[in-house]
Amino acid sequence: MFNYVMRRLLTALPVLFGVTVINFIIMKMAPGNPVDMLVSPKLPAAALEAKRIELGLDAPAYVQYWHWLKNLILHGDLGYSMITYEAVGKMIWSYMGPTVLLMGTALILGVAIAIPLGVISASRQYTKLDYLASTASFLGISIPNFFLGLGLIYLFSIQLKLLPSGGMTTIGGNGGTLDVLLHLILPVIVLTANVAGRNIRYVRSSMLEILGQDYLRTARAKGLKEFLVVNRHAMRNALIPIVTVLGMEIPILFGGAVVIEQIFSWPGIGQLTLSSIMSRDYSTIMGLNLVAAVVVIMANLLTDVVYALVDPRIKYSYQGESGS
Repeated sequence: MFNYVMRRLLTALPVLFGVTVINFIIMKMAPGNPVDMLVSPKLPAAALEAKRIELGLDAPAYVQYWHWLKNLILHGDLGYSMITYEAVGKMIWSYMGPTVLLMGTALILGVAIAIPLGVISASRQYTKLDYLASTASFLGISIPNFFLGLGLIYLFSIQLKLLPSGGMTTIGGNGGTLDVLLHLILPVIVLTANVAGRNIRYVRSSMLEILGQDYLRTARAKGLKEFLVVNRHAMRNALIPIVTVLGMEIPILFGGAVVIEQIFSWPGIGQLTLSSIMSRDYSTIMGLNLVAAVVVIMANLLTDVVYALVDPRIKYSYQGESGS
């Protein structure tokens, strides 16, 4: 397993390199640059040109990319923001905590809801519980995040005045744990509804496929209780496709948090991404894209590792092959 993980990490390096090249090309193709954000009637053209030279924007694109890549490889340095002049790595790290708190809570709650409801829906097919779970799943998938978020703000913040409408802490407050939890409730509800809605259907479909297998009929014929048949024998074998889907949720949440963080003014990666795009902050955008690529690669690697933990038949040999 260790050799397999190390090989996967090594093969990820060319992928990361390709991602940075593509991101840099797309970023350079987009109109505008950080200096354009400084344009004002009182600012002379000579000052703008001096600013371009200071930021290194006068150099050819391949030279700019080479300097960025060299600093990353030799020093682990993502550069400095062209707008705030802060270290990009430090900025991303400071914004990462709120995003991990938000998406981690939503993912855990979404899975905790989806798996039991999916199992119940499959084991009691065509009953009222099945229809109820399926309806909840369709609602979670079909309602747009921004619409649900704005609706919750209107109901709980404006009308009922029970929960804060945005931010991570109350302005002027002590910023304690309870305050953070109150601000966390609404965005977590939105993300959890979406995660649970998607995965209820996946769990139900996976369980229905397993519940029709011959070995489960044999277990029932031997007098084994239905609870044990479903939760001990069927559930473990149904986890493989479920693990695949859950592994995909991590990068999806990381990207989807941009919308939710903007609606709820949550000070996470989403806010930083949007502000960096609006200000054409090349250094920060490159750093954020690299972090996003790393998240996707690590999520896929984690999924492969969990495969082996869930199903002992899966072995990762030295040659990188898996067998049962």
